[in-house]
Amino acid sequence: MANLTIRNVEDETVEALKRRAKTHRRSLEDELRQILADAVRPAASVDLRLLAERIAAITPDVHQTDSVDLLREDRRR
Repeated sequence: MANLTIRNVEDETVEALKRRAKTHRRSLEDELRQILADAVRPAASVDLRLLAERIAAITPDVHQTDSVDLLREDRRR
């Protein structure tokens, strides 16, 4: 495994990371490893249909256009 060194991190950032680690009951080092692993994890882990449904639920007065209709319209151009 590799070792990383990050210099000149602002004190407020380090304190926020320590609080986050404590919340997750991890060491700061373990928390940073998890943050990095999450950052490079494929986006496929996000259920896009669920995300779209959540967005639609919080914006009920916005018309939700079916993407199939949008694709068909775009192809006609």
